Amino acid sequence: MLINKAVDQTHDEELLEKLVRAKAHILREIRKVIIGQDEVIEQVLISLFVGGHSIITGVPGLAKTLLIKTIANALDLKFKRIQFTPDLMPSDITGTEVIEEDRATGKRHFHFVPGPIFANIVLADEINRTPPKTQAALLEAMQEGAVTVQGVTYELPKPFFVLATQNPIELEGTYPLPEAQLDRFMFNIKIGYLSEEEEVEVVRATTAPQDVVFERQITGRDIIEFQRLIRQVPAAESVIRYAVRLVGASRPENGAFDFVRKWVNWGASLRASQFLILGGKARAILNGRYHVACEDVRALAYPVLRHRILVNFRAESEGVNSEEIIRRLLEAVPEPTSGLSV
Repeated sequence: MLINKAVDQTHDEELLEKLVRAKAHILREIRKVIIGQDEVIEQVLISLFVGGHSIITGVPGLAKTLLIKTIANALDLKFKRIQFTPDLMPSDITGTEVIEEDRATGKRHFHFVPGPIFANIVLADEINRTPPKTQAALLEAMQEGAVTVQGVTYELPKPFFVLATQNPIELEGTYPLPEAQLDRFMFNIKIGYLSEEEEVEVVRATTAPQDVVFERQITGRDIIEFQRLIRQVPAAESVIRYAVRLVGASRPENGAFDFVRKWVNWGASLRASQFLILGGKARAILNGRYHVACEDVRALAYPVLRHRILVNFRAESEGVNSEEIIRRLLEAVPEPTSGLSV
C-alpha cells in the first residue's frame, strides 16, 4: 500500500512538472500569433485545464476567433469551428442519420454521420446568432458529454471543450442565451482593446509576410491528466467559505447588502462557487502555488459572475451593470482573517 502511494506521488510530481512546461509551451506558441491579452489567455487556459466551457465576449476585430484557433493549433487536439447562423439546424451540429445501401445485399440501413461537435475543441462562433433550438442542442451536448440521435446516444471525445464567442453590438436579429443556459459556461471572458504599443505591434506583424509553424506537444491524454491533478490541489475551508459568501451575497433574497436588493433581480448559482474554487485551483498551480488563496477567488470573480448576476430595470436605467455589482461585492464581503492568502 505504501509503495503504491509513493508511486502515485512520484507520478503526480512528474505530472506537475509537465503541466508547468505545458503552460510555457502553449504561451510560447500563442505568442507567435497573439499579442497582449494576457488576462484573457490565462482565463482560457484555466477553463481548458479544468474542463470548463467559456464564452468570449467582445466587439468585432479583437481576434476572438483567432485566439481560439491559435490555442487549438498549439495543442494536439481535434478542432472544429461552427459558424452560427439563423438557419443553422441542430443536426448541423450533432450530426444526422443517412440511408446507405449495401451493394452486396441491396438492403438499406441508417448510418450515423457525426457532426462538427465530435471534436476536442469546438469553436461556437457568434453563438447568439442562431435560434434557441440549435443553441439548446449544443448546450445539451456540453452538459451531457454526449448527443442522442434517433434514440441512440453517442459519446463525445474527451477532452471536450466548447469556446463560444459573442458580439455585444449589432444585437438586432440575435437570440441572447437565457440565463439558465449561460450558467453552464464556466467563464464569460471579456476581451477589450489593446494598448497603443500592442496595437502598433499587431499592425506591424499582420502587414508583413507570415509563416507561422506550430509545435504540437500537448495531447488529449495530457489534458485529462492535468484536469485530474488540478482537482487534487488543496483549498482551505476559509477560502471555500469566502467564495460561498461572495456568491451568496449576490442574491437579493439573502438581504445582505442594500445595493444588491436595489439592483439585482437574480444572483449567482451554486455553480459559481464551484467554479471559483475549481478555477482558483488551476490559477494557483499555473502560478507556481500549491494551494488556493483568496486572491485566486477575487481574480476570477469577474469572469465567473458577470454572466450569472442579472440586474433589474432600475439598475439598467441608472447605468449599473453586473461588473459594478461584482466590484461592490469584492469591496463589501470581507476576506477571512485566517487561512492561506497571498
